[in-house]
Amino acid sequence: MHPLVVAGFLRHLGDFVGGLGKIAGFLREERDAASSWLVRSRVLISCGIILLTVFLAFIFYLRVTGAAGSSHTYLYLEVGGTLLSFCYAANALVRFRGTHDRTALILAFGFVLSGIIETVGYFGLTEALASGPVALSSIPTGWMVGRTLLAVLLLAALAVERFMPTARQPSKETAAALLVVALATYLTSAAFFAAPSAPMAHATRILSRPWDLLPAALFMVAAVCFRLRLKNDREKKSEATLFEYSLFIVASLNVICHVAAAFSRQLFDGPFFLAELSKTSSYVVVLSGALLEQARLFEQVRSMAVSDPLTGLANYRRLISVIEAELDRSRRTQRPFSIVLLDMDGLKIINDQYGHLTGSRALVRIGKILRNHSRAIDTAARYGGDEFAVVLPEAGPDIASRVVSRIRERLSTEPEHPALSVSAGVAAFPEDGDTPEKLLGAADRALYAMKHRRGSSSVQNLTRIAACL
Repeated sequence: MHPLVVAGFLRHLGDFVGGLGKIAGFLREERDAASSWLVRSRVLISCGIILLTVFLAFIFYLRVTGAAGSSHTYLYLEVGGTLLSFCYAANALVRFRGTHDRTALILAFGFVLSGIIETVGYFGLTEALASGPVALSSIPTGWMVGRTLLAVLLLAALAVERFMPTARQPSKETAAALLVVALATYLTSAAFFAAPSAPMAHATRILSRPWDLLPAALFMVAAVCFRLRLKNDREKKSEATLFEYSLFIVASLNVICHVAAAFSRQLFDGPFFLAELSKTSSYVVVLSGALLEQARLFEQVRSMAVSDPLTGLANYRRLISVIEAELDRSRRTQRPFSIVLLDMDGLKIINDQYGHLTGSRALVRIGKILRNHSRAIDTAARYGGDEFAVVLPEAGPDIASRVVSRIRERLSTEPEHPALSVSAGVAAFPEDGDTPEKLLGAADRALYAMKHRRGSSSVQNLTRIAACL
């Protein structure tokens, strides 16, 4: 047989064996991934079963021991929960005004209405308790209406967020959200008041209050939906907010609340107060999540107000503020500080040859180098356009010149194309000025003197080359 034929056959055989190896490796990876997923699922299911067992055991322990509280404790929890819900509602309205977050608006009304209905229901309960102990077996209508309404509005907020597109007019979004709240309130109240009999607690049954399973199921659906939303955010590699995590925890705590209430034999017993504590804890969680998210948004806005959106460096306003602060400090300590003003060379040429996206990328590259080669006490800023500035506390002109040399050297060794270079000027306090304007003016004159020298050097080099030709 011809050697070339044999060689071709062996080559194809090797490719075939290699393909089988790749298929085997792929199948092995799939098997390992499936095995890992199966192990994680089993661990989660086992943990869930253990937690559910411990929770039910604790509830039955409260029932057996006969743990109970007083009506005054119940009043404190109700009033405290209502005040927390009012605080959250005020925060949510502020959030809606700034971000037009319809979920926050709907939940604001949900928590307020739920708190008001339950608190008003408490005063009706005290009158019923004064008439005799039989009222201990009745389930307050305000409890059922308020809790179910909150669960319905949680689901309504999710539905609005998913299925109702964002309108250009905030007034229409507000009107739509209020309409959803009004419909949910009316339908929930009508459903309970139209019931043929009031819900009662049956002390002889294991599930003494099966009516509480309705809001428990609604809160469970809401918890699953919020959990799926958090999972989708991770898959899209977008950061979930603290507020979204808090809503998931709130829905979960309310599931615990109503599962515990379903085992309550009468008002003020152990499972009943466990439900109340879970409910009040959910108010604490949602308010804490909203406040932390508000603080994060405030910090984000503050950072945007003093930083350049393209490079992430300080903006002109922040630069002037830092220079003024350094002037005050240097006058007290009699120590110098320096300002370096840098101008990118050839930005227009880069924009013309490579496009404005490459030009913007070049500015980002320079900003990154300035940030990496600055001390913790230094301030790098975008002065404007293709100009940058670095404030160097307690640094004289010699140190500033070394910083310039280090930045220029780092730019010359960058592998990314196109190659970048900068011209720089240095000004120092007090010899070059005692105000921000004078210092920046001195640095600007030094900068353009350097540009002029470099331009003259380039012309002389071209003349010398032409003479040689």
